[in-house]
Amino acid sequence: MKKLNKLEAVLWNVALPGFSQLLTGRIIVGFLFLVLEIVINVNSRFNVAIIHSFHWEISKAIHVVDYQWLMFYPCLYMYAMWDAYRHAMPETEKYSYLPFVFGAYFVTVGLIYSTTLRLFGVMFGPVFLPMLFLIPGLLIGGLIRYFLLKSKTMNQA
Repeated sequence: MKKLNKLEAVLWNVALPGFSQLLTGRIIVGFLFLVLEIVINVNSRFNVAIIHSFHWEISKAIHVVDYQWLMFYPCLYMYAMWDAYRHAMPETEKYSYLPFVFGAYFVTVGLIYSTTLRLFGVMFGPVFLPMLFLIPGLLIGGLIRYFLLKSKTMNQA
């Protein structure tokens, strides 16, 4: 099957978890991610929340979401991207999971606070606030990875 580069692998899974795995012939894993995404998405009513959020009807988005189901979404989503990335990266690449892990943590925290936290007086809700929280999660994970690689290089010298 097709070998994807790292960016392509991640971007296909941004479109829908499981796509990269299906493209690379990992049918069972891809199908599992796809089914889990659909089950979580439908039960959490996430697509309805996305529609309300893009119409900037944040209070409707907050009230339509089932947070008990939606809390599974960040970890599934980031893990599916990590899995695709892992199969596209060179075997010698180290600690590349850290931005994905911290991204999942921060998106989850953003989701937890999405009903109460206002940034600059604006309520971003269960769609946009977790997206905003992804940025510091990726940055912190990337910085930790950088420092771990740097310290490993300094210890070897």
